[in-house]
Amino acid sequence: MARLAQTAGLTDVQQEILSTVRDFVDKEIIPVATELEHRDEYPQAIVDGLKELGLFGLMIPEEYGGLGESLLTYALCVEEIARGWMSVSGIINTHFIVAYMLKQHGTQEQKDHFLPRMAAGDIRGAFSMSEPGLGSDVSAITSKAVKDGDEYVLNGQKMWLTNGGTSSLVAVLVRSDEGHPEGTAPHKSMTTFLIEKKPGFGEVRPGLTIPGKIEKMGYKGVDTTELIMDGLRVPADRVLGGVTGRGFYQMMDGVEVGRVNVAARGCGVAQRAFELGVQYAQQRHTFGKPIAQHQAIQFKLAEMATKVEAAHAMMVNAARKKDSGERNDLEAGMAKYLASEYCKEVVEDAFRIHGGYGFSKEYEIERLYREAPMLLIGEGTAEIQKMIIGRRLLEEYRFQG
Repeated sequence: MARLAQTAGLTDVQQEILSTVRDFVDKEIIPVATELEHRDEYPQAIVDGLKELGLFGLMIPEEYGGLGESLLTYALCVEEIARGWMSVSGIINTHFIVAYMLKQHGTQEQKDHFLPRMAAGDIRGAFSMSEPGLGSDVSAITSKAVKDGDEYVLNGQKMWLTNGGTSSLVAVLVRSDEGHPEGTAPHKSMTTFLIEKKPGFGEVRPGLTIPGKIEKMGYKGVDTTELIMDGLRVPADRVLGGVTGRGFYQMMDGVEVGRVNVAARGCGVAQRAFELGVQYAQQRHTFGKPIAQHQAIQFKLAEMATKVEAAHAMMVNAARKKDSGERNDLEAGMAKYLASEYCKEVVEDAFRIHGGYGFSKEYEIERLYREAPMLLIGEGTAEIQKMIIGRRLLEEYRFQG
């Protein structure tokens, strides 16, 4: 076996796409990733290269200028990109969640207006659910939209926007009580708005401010921001799908895609950690032989490789389930939970194999060690995934007494 995490049943086109992405990662991302990450520098040259490869249009239908590929193809590409540098995979993930939501739920005018430019990479997407005081409790959203003629006026503060500064289109989930009487369930009084803005920080359009980048332990390079709406006016035709009250369902549909993406990122980071660990174990000598010949290290490598394989298999299964048109919240939750937890464990084992050198910024594993924790919370914490999994299992295995 030459490589871990191979995927059976791929078409020639899928294999060609993955081979191209893998070569790009090896030549253009891995050699510069750690240096750029340490400087917290946006990888503009890498993003331009992905644009030239057509990856920003990977899942967008051909009629809108995209490649029309499946979620599986996209997830496998993300796995390869995250293997090079997880931050780069984050840049395209939020873009594709917005593109997917537009494709599935947008009006025809919205699709015609946004998707061709998103496929070309000329418009970059970001999406926003969370707020400073709610974490995973989406039902507690306080940001609000109030109808005023042919517009809505939006007020509130959002948190943790990946691509918040570099994006030019943000899908924002807010409360919209118009048409929803008092006592309506919170998730039935939420609406997704498509907000266009100029890239950058500060006041990026009247009533909309992106304060600046949030300083993070890892996941550097990509900009993570807040978003402040203060009397932001948005035309009524920028309600996703043209009807209020559907935002929660639209966002959850997008998040299922996001959870497959986070699982793929976990797989990619874990693969890279294994590669670094197994290489170092054959180069480092102790007690007269490479540490790879010590049984304790072989046990670690065996466990790491098994976890990489298991996480990859669950991620592929979740992507294929979504591609089939079936509900995949159970599979996506399981894949995201397992892949992120295994990623953390594989990275830590690779870190341990490196010994003291793993603590040095000269070694790539130091960067991975800081990046892996983000996957534990992105697109829902482990506890949220367990709630989703548990509820779905009780639906499927309901006791008939």
